Amino acid sequence: MFLTCMETVTKELVSWMRGHESSVFSISVHASGKYAITTSSDTAQLWDLDTFQRKRKLNIRQSVGIQKVFFLPLSNTILSCFKDNSIFAWECDTLFCKYQLPAPPESSSILYKVFAVTRDGRILAAGGKSNHLHLWCLEARQLFRIIQMPTKVRAIRHLEFLPDSFDAGSNQVLGVLSQDGIMRFINIQTCKLLFEIGSLDEGISSSVISPHGRYIASIMENGSLNIYSVQALTQEINKPPLPLVKVIEDLPKKKLSSSDLKMKVTSGRVQQPAKSRGSKIQTRILKQDLTGDFESKKNELPDGLNKKCLQILLKGYGEYPTKYRMFIWRSLLQLPENHTAFSSLIDKGTHVTFLNLQKKYPIKSRKLLRVLQRTLSALAHWSVIFSDTPYLPLLAFPFVKLFQNNQLICFEVIATLIINWCQHWFEYFPNPPINILSMIENVLAFHDKELLQHFIDHDITSQLYAWPLLETVFSEVLTREEWLKLFDNIFSNHPSFLLMTVVAYNICSRVPLLNCNLKDDFEFFFHHRNNLDINVVIRQVYHLMETTPTDIHPDSMLNVFVALTKGQYPVFNQYPKFIVDYQTQERERIRNDELDYLRERQTVEDMQAEVDQQRVEDEAWYQKQELLRKAEETRREMLLQEEEKIIQQRQRLAAVKRELKVKEMHLQDAARRRFLKLQQDQQEMELRRLDDEIGRKVYMRDREIAATARDLEMRQLELESQKRLYEKNLTENQAAVAKEMRADADAYRRKVDLEEHMFHKLIEAGETQSQKTQKVIKENLAKAEQACLNTDWQIQSLHKQKCDDLQRNKCYQEVAKLLRENRRKEIEILNAMVEQEAKKWKEAEGKEFCLRSAKKASALSDASRKWFLKQEINAAVEHAENPCHKEEPRFQNEQEDSSCLPRTSHLNDSSEMHPSTQISLNRRAVEWDTTEQNLIQKVRNLRQRLTAQARHRCQTPHLLAA
Repeated sequence: MFLTCMETVTKELVSWMRGHESSVFSISVHASGKYAITTSSDTAQLWDLDTFQRKRKLNIRQSVGIQKVFFLPLSNTILSCFKDNSIFAWECDTLFCKYQLPAPPESSSILYKVFAVTRDGRILAAGGKSNHLHLWCLEARQLFRIIQMPTKVRAIRHLEFLPDSFDAGSNQVLGVLSQDGIMRFINIQTCKLLFEIGSLDEGISSSVISPHGRYIASIMENGSLNIYSVQALTQEINKPPLPLVKVIEDLPKKKLSSSDLKMKVTSGRVQQPAKSRGSKIQTRILKQDLTGDFESKKNELPDGLNKKCLQILLKGYGEYPTKYRMFIWRSLLQLPENHTAFSSLIDKGTHVTFLNLQKKYPIKSRKLLRVLQRTLSALAHWSVIFSDTPYLPLLAFPFVKLFQNNQLICFEVIATLIINWCQHWFEYFPNPPINILSMIENVLAFHDKELLQHFIDHDITSQLYAWPLLETVFSEVLTREEWLKLFDNIFSNHPSFLLMTVVAYNICSRVPLLNCNLKDDFEFFFHHRNNLDINVVIRQVYHLMETTPTDIHPDSMLNVFVALTKGQYPVFNQYPKFIVDYQTQERERIRNDELDYLRERQTVEDMQAEVDQQRVEDEAWYQKQELLRKAEETRREMLLQEEEKIIQQRQRLAAVKRELKVKEMHLQDAARRRFLKLQQDQQEMELRRLDDEIGRKVYMRDREIAATARDLEMRQLELESQKRLYEKNLTENQAAVAKEMRADADAYRRKVDLEEHMFHKLIEAGETQSQKTQKVIKENLAKAEQACLNTDWQIQSLHKQKCDDLQRNKCYQEVAKLLRENRRKEIEILNAMVEQEAKKWKEAEGKEFCLRSAKKASALSDASRKWFLKQEINAAVEHAENPCHKEEPRFQNEQEDSSCLPRTSHLNDSSEMHPSTQISLNRRAVEWDTTEQNLIQKVRNLRQRLTAQARHRCQTPHLLAA
């Protein structure tokens, strides 16, 4: 199996990635776009998207399969989930195992199938073939909540958190797609069902939510694609957050009791503490401060933020929180997020100016290069001047690198920066902005004359100490963290803050700058990072903003911040149009001339290529002819050599034949000798067989002699055994005498034992009587119990008989009902049979009429045949008497007579029929008559049988009812 990486704009193949043996079912990309993880059932592989090479591979045992492996958002952590419910977290760079989540409780243990993570990477939701949903806190590494879905949900097929612009990544709404095709959206904090999409009739197969959480795209089970608007589905999700500033009111004079402070929590409403009837809240009417109200409206930002509060926060901490920086920037810049307008710019494709961007700016990451090329092309399509601005890639690159995963935000941030912080930059195009550089030089002259004089002494202009910082927006001289901290302050202040930053950077670097004397040193200083504290520079900027006189202050010459318009982007024409048009025309003319030159050169090259090709073909033809001639000579020499070889082989073949003939004679001689030797061996074998027979007979005689000796020995042993038997009998007689003596002793001992037994029996007689009494009582009790059991059994038997009678009565009623139904159906059948009988009688009568007609036709045919035979006989007799008599007149008469006969059958149409044919036709007519008679007899039998059956069925229901 292999993966393909395609370019979305050009639709070209970028690279192949091989390594999986089974199908890939999951792909996860890092937030930076540098790495990707592909997952199959047996392995997970980590890829470097810059080089498209495999970095690491996760192998597992066959018994434990992989469920899913993915990156956590906004972190370098990889989460791997296996089919045995084990979940591990790994470090992306070192692939070191950070932690493992514990096993879920046995009371709610499910096999995880689907997973979802919030945008801040803090909460993991997991589900499977159950209506339970597990929520894991990845920071505390424990299961903090189990949500039970409705009973209709038996399995969870898909999980996805709904993004929100106001929750800073800690998503609270979770979409749950279950087996019934309905996707339910719940609040994981309140466990409240907000809304649901899909239905049982029109179920959802798969679903995905847009990055901003505004739309939900669902593929239905019937193949259709539905787009849902989240704003239309619910109004609670997109509510802005609560205001940061809240007013604390004074308590009334009467103290509230503890019962008055209790609040009731309901589903969806927040109630205020109950007020007592006796207490009245005193209110005061304040006069409105129109100036303050206008200022507050001016500082109000979208998404519920306040610019003044953000500036106070920024001065206190020096920078915005990393987690909320992008959200604050979007609010400060008031980005409209014009998706349609941006899509129209992107659809225009790559601008001609930036087709070969990689040659001038070789960027290692292909993704970053594509995003930069696309953003610059959109800017060039927005305004023509940006296609001719040489420093635009330097200006846009840090923002592209920061927002490479959201190109719309990247474009609008750069456009807002150009409109506000790059004011008057293009008035002297294509030269640097002399007016802006003059502002910077005036401010520097006021605050540090010595440094400016040093620049003048060494012929260093503002195009060297100010313009490199502006065209790269400090990205070459600051680290990422320093640059972000600086632009936190730039975006939070007046556009003149950027120009003051250039002055502050020079003033804070005055010591190394005063030590520089060469122009190359100055150029190196303003194009490389230096050992400078950015916090000192920012404090210096604020100091310059406050202490610079109004007449030279840049804010008096620059306009205030203006946000991009919503819907369509504003027209940008703050540049000398004639110069840009002239450069465009010149560039177009040069491009056309270059194209003409390239076409002519291509034509010449094609002609030269054709000439070269013809020359090569001619040389190849001559070489081929020379090779053919040499090959022919070679083949001729080879043929001569082969003929010589054939002659030599024939000579060798004759010699071999002679040798074979000699060998054949030798072999025949050897065979004769072998046959003689075989006969000799057979005779010797016969002699040995006779010797063996003689030896066997001698051996048998010796064995018979030995057997006779053994029989004599056995006789001797029998005599000895008889002797021992006599001795045994004598010993038994002695044992019998001893046994009698022991029997007398035993009789005496038994007598003593009997006396003692009688004595003990006398003692136990009383005890035996009491035991007998107890035995009688127990037997009577057992008889009473048996009588009770017999009575119960008889009662049960009677009850069972009663139940059987009821059941039998019910069965009789059902049988009677069935009999009545059968009688009704049989009557219907009888009526139908009677009708069928009438039809059959009518049909039989019709057939009898046909039979009578056929008989009449047969009789006529017989008469005609007899008349014809009679005529023929008469004609034969006449012919015998008078052979010379002419028959023509008689033939005519016969025709006339025959025409008078009725033609009732096609068999009588021909008067010249052969006699054999006439006889076969007569036979068939007789057979037909017989068949008709048989058919009539069968019809009569059938009628009698049907009548008998009808009578029998009429009698049967009455018998069954009786």
